[in-house]
Amino acid sequence: MQVSITSYLDVISSWCFWSEPAWAELKRRYEGRVRFEWKIALMDATGFPKTKEQAKWFYRRSGTMVQSKVMLKPGWFRPNVHECLPPNLLAVAARELGIGGDRVRLALAQATLLEGRDINDWKTAIDVAVRASQLDEEKLVETAKSPEIERQIRATTAEFHKLQVTQRPTFVIDTEIGDRVVFSGFVRLEPLVSALEAALEDAGAYDSYAAHFGSPPA
Repeated sequence: MQVSITSYLDVISSWCFWSEPAWAELKRRYEGRVRFEWKIALMDATGFPKTKEQAKWFYRRSGTMVQSKVMLKPGWFRPNVHECLPPNLLAVAARELGIGGDRVRLALAQATLLEGRDINDWKTAIDVAVRASQLDEEKLVETAKSPEIERQIRATTAEFHKLQVTQRPTFVIDTEIGDRVVFSGFVRLEPLVSALEAALEDAGAYDSYAAHFGSPPA
């Protein structure tokens, strides 16, 4: 009985960045038992700070909430920014070209949030993505700038909005028996573990029942 967890995120989101330790631990604990997937949910103008000082204030607040020993840097920030396409397109393009997992999107996030680099600039973002993926630059850029990849991230952003939530990351846990749990804006491990354990237990109970009684009568 399949159990899955999907993380809806934006590569440059600081709160998504703070959730990465929990995501990594979940993948370690539930390897082979849970299907993991991440999807882009593009931030829009309503979710961006208006000034660099405002961004720093938000980073100080979230940094103290997670007790971080480093302060994030809004390297991506530009006045009147409406969305950050380059890092999100490149992360998905690298995955489409066979670089699975989280490596490329994490490299992009770290470059802007820890190093202060402007990955909303195509040249900078491409440099980071190529180094992280070891892919051919021309092929990676061609894929990232293709209409198919942009359609994909806009489709997953629309999926996110259909959940009627506003915070990134949003974690969605699904089972084949129709159970669903949605955590919007949670970055800590414990509630996610509790939900996954409950989902796995219920899924296991269905498997046990099927082994004893088979499919329901017609």
